[in-house]
Amino acid sequence: MPDAEVAAPRSPYDVLDRYYQAMLDKSADDLADLYAVDAVHEFPFSVPGFPPSFEGREAVRAGYRASWSASPVRVEEIRRIAVHQTTDPEVIVAEQVVLGTVPATGAAFGVPGLLVLRVHGGRISRVRDYIDTSGLGSART
Repeated sequence: MPDAEVAAPRSPYDVLDRYYQAMLDKSADDLADLYAVDAVHEFPFSVPGFPPSFEGREAVRAGYRASWSASPVRVEEIRRIAVHQTTDPEVIVAEQVVLGTVPATGAAFGVPGLLVLRVHGGRISRVRDYIDTSGLGSART
């Protein structure tokens, strides 16, 4: 969605809802459209072969498109454990567990994580995505 199409600023909570839906839909376009052009998505607990960050909306789009097309997993639910408001109205912290299956084996998985989400002007400007990399690795096998 081009920047001009944003009718009203979206709250961090609204953006989080849309973020989760894009993840469930495996829609790199819907996800990337939530980001500002110059946004940064960081993975502080990055794994070998995966970049420590995506710099810019188009890097988010390309990175998630490549990751999801190569992934053998199906995400079925993103369980919200809690969403914490901070003293900064642009920032929320979401505790979550991503639940799904590996279709080839039928194995179920749950990967806990935290998102620190900054939304400025209705768009994501920065994400720090703390994901349990050991859980992520077992989900892919």
